[in-house]
Amino acid sequence: MGTKQWILLLGLVLDICQCAFAFGRTSCIIPLENKCDFFCDCKDCSDEQDCGYRGPDYVCDFDHEGMCGWTVMSDEGGYMWQRQQRGQTLPDSGPSSDYTTGTSTGWFMAVTSVSSDSPRTAVLKSPKIKHSSPTCRIRLRYFIWDAGHTGLGDAPLWVSVWTTDGGEALVWRPEGTSVRGWREATIYLGRIPGHFHIHFNSRRTEGNQGDMSIDQLEFLDCALPVPSKSGLCDPGYVKCKNDGCVEEYKVCDSTDDCGDGTDEENCELYTSCNFEDDLCGWDLRTFSSLKWTRTNQMNISSSKPLKGPGRDHSTNTVAGHFLYVTKPDVLKSDWTSFQSPPLAPTNHTHPCRMVMYTHQFGRVSGGLSVLVAERQIYPVWQRGGSLGDLWVKAEVELVVNSTFQIMFVAAIRDQEYGGVAIDDIVLSPECRFTNKSMPMPDFPKSPAHPCTEESKICDFVVDCVNGDDEAQCGDFFYVNGSSGWTDISIGNLAWDVKLEYNDSIKEEFLYVTSAPGQQLTEAQTRTPLLGPSGPVCTMQFSYRLAGRNPHIGELSVFVVDSVLGTLPALWEFAGRTNETAEIWIKQDVYIGAREHRFQLEFSARAVEISSDTQVAVKDIHYVDCNRNFIPSNDLSCNFEVNLCGWYQDQTDNFDWSLNSGMDHTIFDGNSLVVDMWDISLRGLSGRLLSIRQNVINTEHCLSFFYKLYGPNTGALAVKLLFEDGTEDLLWVRSGAHGNVWHEGHCIVPPQLTAFQLVFEAVRSGFDGQLALDDVAFVTGSCSSPTMCSFESQTCGYISSGRARWVHQNYASSRSGPETDHSLETQKGYYMLAHSGVDVLSKGSKMSLTSPVRRGLGHTECVHFWYHTGGENLRQS
Repeated sequence: MGTKQWILLLGLVLDICQCAFAFGRTSCIIPLENKCDFFCDCKDCSDEQDCGYRGPDYVCDFDHEGMCGWTVMSDEGGYMWQRQQRGQTLPDSGPSSDYTTGTSTGWFMAVTSVSSDSPRTAVLKSPKIKHSSPTCRIRLRYFIWDAGHTGLGDAPLWVSVWTTDGGEALVWRPEGTSVRGWREATIYLGRIPGHFHIHFNSRRTEGNQGDMSIDQLEFLDCALPVPSKSGLCDPGYVKCKNDGCVEEYKVCDSTDDCGDGTDEENCELYTSCNFEDDLCGWDLRTFSSLKWTRTNQMNISSSKPLKGPGRDHSTNTVAGHFLYVTKPDVLKSDWTSFQSPPLAPTNHTHPCRMVMYTHQFGRVSGGLSVLVAERQIYPVWQRGGSLGDLWVKAEVELVVNSTFQIMFVAAIRDQEYGGVAIDDIVLSPECRFTNKSMPMPDFPKSPAHPCTEESKICDFVVDCVNGDDEAQCGDFFYVNGSSGWTDISIGNLAWDVKLEYNDSIKEEFLYVTSAPGQQLTEAQTRTPLLGPSGPVCTMQFSYRLAGRNPHIGELSVFVVDSVLGTLPALWEFAGRTNETAEIWIKQDVYIGAREHRFQLEFSARAVEISSDTQVAVKDIHYVDCNRNFIPSNDLSCNFEVNLCGWYQDQTDNFDWSLNSGMDHTIFDGNSLVVDMWDISLRGLSGRLLSIRQNVINTEHCLSFFYKLYGPNTGALAVKLLFEDGTEDLLWVRSGAHGNVWHEGHCIVPPQLTAFQLVFEAVRSGFDGQLALDDVAFVTGSCSSPTMCSFESQTCGYISSGRARWVHQNYASSRSGPETDHSLETQKGYYMLAHSGVDVLSKGSKMSLTSPVRRGLGHTECVHFWYHTGGENLRQS
């Protein structure tokens, strides 16, 4: 055998056995092409290591030096991604902790600082991944904060997919709002048939280190169907050529679910249009000045990530075509339509079924509706607003007893970016085109003019006669309240409304049901825009997760802020409430004061949909949500009954908790607490705000008792917050102060404008506990504290005499007592008097004098701890 043949054979062996060499600790030998395909061929899943994720969980938290195979790419400007920790001290930019561990020692990926005359781009590139399924998505945590206030620009962060032929498709573009905290998002990759790389991109001219960061990537439902162990498919499934199984309803829906195209074969009787070559007979003529266009992402924009849907559905590339409408430079009309050719009548036994894929992205998207035009025009399907950065599968069943047309109507808002796109319309064989003419249909009546301006609808204040402005906002107190909840689900689960009668009593509730959507995601339903809301706003409701299975599913409540987007969950439940469907559980969820308009969202996942199980919600009611409702004006509070004139800030990272059993007032009562070791906090600060205070012409005193307990506690700060968003720092303490209550005083000078007081817990440390109790806000100057531990201050004590008392600890001075009394550590502080002859001569003295205290009508005792040491001690 010649040399060339040996080289060829050796190369072939190396190619087949590469995984065995790479993972020599195992005997698993697989073809290289099976690596990074979201399926563990090896028992230890070694073939799925460093694929942008690690192991059978398909997760990357960047805690390993190999970064799960991700590599850093940079342009000539030096702007790049890097793996980093927060460090021992709180930085001026970037996250205060990683997301995974919630501490300063966890790792994440962050951009470096940049300062350039022209935009620079940082790219983080995944390893080569083989392919992905239509349901493939990445759940990630991301951080966008403009620490230097230099501006985020038009593309601070986005994700693209690069295929082996050099094509790029945009798959994720987050809202470019600046928030100092981790947020969660989902990237929908969809079906990618060949090898590809994922790129995390950031483009800026000015920015600080860590302004853009990512952590905790979770690849979900990305594997293509695999052969069953029996080699057979369950009822309701069809078999693919690769021996995998897919659901029957996915056949002939213009999506390759099998991975080998089997489910899209033999579909000649279906009428489908992917808009690659033409309009397939769809008529884009409309009465509106706004028009649909057939286009692709390359024609819309290849340099501005926020323009267009980023890719089509048919090919998942920038070259694929679709129908699209967005806001023109001058918006003269806020709607547009297109329609099908005439279709023959259908019936209940042979309905016309239409599958379509829609992309409703950004604030420009006001919604999409499907209407039937026959003798009249009426809606049969609709989705409002933005559904995210993905193609959403929808199915509409049409039963019409006369010749008709299908109409698509899009609503467009006068906003910055986004639009509505449609691709891959599929009509079942029962949808038959006809040459029969049809009469001009009667147009529906225009909706009634709102009884008040839009910003006052659903603001928790009745402005109209009969309360029409608050009647369809999601509150079941109103007859049509349930109609305020709109299903926005994008997957195989959805919310619906059900009406039941029990002993002639009508019971209306929302429940989770199955849906024809493509994604394996939660069912989601939202209210219209609500608020703003007041400081004690609460949503009451009853819920049940009933069935025989011990785990029925999960139910959550979210707030979707009109500026900040979806915020962390307000409330969550997982498991089962009871076996039977008769029992409901009542729940109150605190909404709090919200400055921006917002939506409330119920999100739910059901393990299975059957007649024996149910996830449902009813009796939703908003309580005390009027923004002007103030339950108490008193800022003096011991927190035994409620928070008095204080409330949780809804723009921070976490809330204070009401803790029973650790109390300054009565020892077993309540106090407010932040557990710094709780990794679920995952943010920098939790703030407690006072109700708005008007102008004060005299000096006031804010007094309170606090604990800073633990070796790495963080900090407690008191601030003034003004209506323009500016703040003044009044008082701050940090570090370990022992497991004892300390008294704090803040002088609040006269204020010429309205303000709020703020208690801010700063999670700069991760091992400790912070507590607050017995707050008082009174007119006049602050008196001297009743107790002083000397941990952070001298409490106004003044040294006088021949020598001076020294405020110190042993850790820094290496003299005096090795531990203090309060903390019993070398870092604890005390006051020390050096009385040696070289400092204090014979007959001399030194004094430590307290501030002047107010006279009292009763006797007070002075308690203190003292320590003496050395030789030839002088009298104290």
